[in-house]
Amino acid sequence: MTAGKTQPGVSNPGLASTRPTQPLCVAVPMLNEEKLVRQTLESLAAQEFKDFTVVVVDNGSTDSSCDIVAGFAAEHPDMDIRLVHEAQKGTGAAADTGMRFGVDHGAVWLARTDSDCLAAPDWTARIMAAFDDGLELIAGQLNPRLDEEITAGERRMMLLAVEVASFFGRIRPGNKGEGYLGPYQMLPGCNMAITAEMYHRSGGFPRSRIEDLHEDRALSNRVRKLTRNYALRRDVVVFGSSRRVKAWGLKNTLAWYADHRYRPDHVDIR
Repeated sequence: MTAGKTQPGVSNPGLASTRPTQPLCVAVPMLNEEKLVRQTLESLAAQEFKDFTVVVVDNGSTDSSCDIVAGFAAEHPDMDIRLVHEAQKGTGAAADTGMRFGVDHGAVWLARTDSDCLAAPDWTARIMAAFDDGLELIAGQLNPRLDEEITAGERRMMLLAVEVASFFGRIRPGNKGEGYLGPYQMLPGCNMAITAEMYHRSGGFPRSRIEDLHEDRALSNRVRKLTRNYALRRDVVVFGSSRRVKAWGLKNTLAWYADHRYRPDHVDIR
């Protein structure tokens, strides 16, 4: 983690900071998301359950993303927003930094969404209800955003593709083997939650690049060697960007997420 200048309205834990987080800590990895990150923060500001800390993890943005986060925090002093910086490139590295910040600063529960996503207004409330039911790892329902000019037919195809991917994940050889306590559960990295204790026990997200490894799949497989208390909760809803599908097509996007059979020249679609 690299230290940066303290920005108005943002507690910068890249500097020495011992202030604890709220018991629920939401990690938000970010890389050059000046077009969408404010919308993500607005969706978090609109949550029905508000007792949480937001840790935005900048992964080397060269645009105005960090300034937007700082400005939003200044406008919303009632929200506990932190901005940290992770120099190691990769969604896994950035997500792990955010989650471990929560662990190290007293969080009991951790959640993650991404800086191009919109959380449903009851997202954090539904997460807390799932934890109350005894779950240690929660996979949420990922739906396409409604503001990216996709047709109803494309939306249905994308939702079907997620279900197909989930099914094939259960029979995929790489998700089978000795030591698993339960079946494979597809885990959307941008819509998941886990207890801080389980995150620590499992080793958390691998500090990887998405070009090399899907960190959400790795975490799911780590957790299911330790507990059966994990599940998909369809009422835990996040709306994700369809940028990759629009840029690559549905077939290539599925091939990318399945096993990197499709290798695009540019992964970071903006």
